[in-house]
Amino acid sequence: MTRTRGGWLYSWPMIVIGMVLCLVPGFWLLWKRPGLSVAWKSLWTVVTLAAVFAIGLTGSETTVTGDPATSASSSPTPTPVETSSATPTEDPTPTPTTATPTLTPTEAPADGDADDVVDALVVKGRAAKTGYSRDQFGPDWVDVDQNGCDTRTDMLVATLTEQTKDGRCKVMSGTLADPYTGTSIQYVRGGTSEVDIDHVVALSDAWQKGAAKWPYAKRVAFANDPLNLQPADASANRQKGDSDAASWLPPNKSYRCEYVARQAAVKTKYRVWVTQPEKQAMLTVLETCPADNVPEPGSQPTIAANTGGPPPSATPKPTPKPTPSASQTDPRFSYCYEANDAGYGNYVRGRDPEYDWYDDRDGDGVVCEF
Repeated sequence: MTRTRGGWLYSWPMIVIGMVLCLVPGFWLLWKRPGLSVAWKSLWTVVTLAAVFAIGLTGSETTVTGDPATSASSSPTPTPVETSSATPTEDPTPTPTTATPTLTPTEAPADGDADDVVDALVVKGRAAKTGYSRDQFGPDWVDVDQNGCDTRTDMLVATLTEQTKDGRCKVMSGTLADPYTGTSIQYVRGGTSEVDIDHVVALSDAWQKGAAKWPYAKRVAFANDPLNLQPADASANRQKGDSDAASWLPPNKSYRCEYVARQAAVKTKYRVWVTQPEKQAMLTVLETCPADNVPEPGSQPTIAANTGGPPPSATPKPTPKPTPSASQTDPRFSYCYEANDAGYGNYVRGRDPEYDWYDDRDGDGVVCEF
């Protein structure tokens, strides 16, 4: 809205100033001029004052644009900043945005700085070993990648030098540069081998840190994943047993950085948790490593397509023992001590028919022992 306002307070100063500077001297000269009558001098005075007064009013008028309520103030109103309308106008062609997923600690990538990968591992206490057996991870070695050779052969072919073979999948001999001890070891098939295929993260350790609840096919994949396998000195491997980094590290100190980084990669890939002492031990080793990175997870999936056989039962059902009939009980003695007193006993399963007459409580295959 636009309106014009008159400002008397603004015009009067201008009139006074004009009278002082111009009119007063002009009127003085006018009235002193000879030859003019008093009537003409008075007329000129009135006309001049009226003109000056009109000019003062015209000059004092101010044009105001805006809301009348906000324009009532005598001071100039600053130009308002344009704000958005109460009803936003949508962009006719909005640009789609894609949310970037956030990884949880247990979804951290398996490749990267080893310290960061270890920090991202889930920390829990060690669960019970109840139900664990090697069979829970499949047969000893399975041809998971279905290349015609089992995983043990694949690892020997990949790591032994100066190897001799009988066919494609039978390594007869070779030399191993053992990373655990830093020594050179000779492998001979069929002889007293000093080379074991170690699970970098032991199967029992994994069982107590999540694997007990895995599907069977995942445990088979874990036991046959090259990322988790390392041909090594048999003695060192057996000393390690099912230890984690808190209780065993390779004697060869120069390999410890790579060993811990391998464990971090395996536990990240398969979502195996760590205990607090284990995590601290891993980080302590990595403090000595020059920005050591974990290896890539590899191409093998975490669920094996070829498991090598059906999963075993976690708790095998015992074969129920038939209830003996009257003809299956000892017709002479009600208890073993009576049979022993009479000179009988030590009935062996599969040899003596009397074995079935008594209860073999200790399961050693002999009843009524002397």
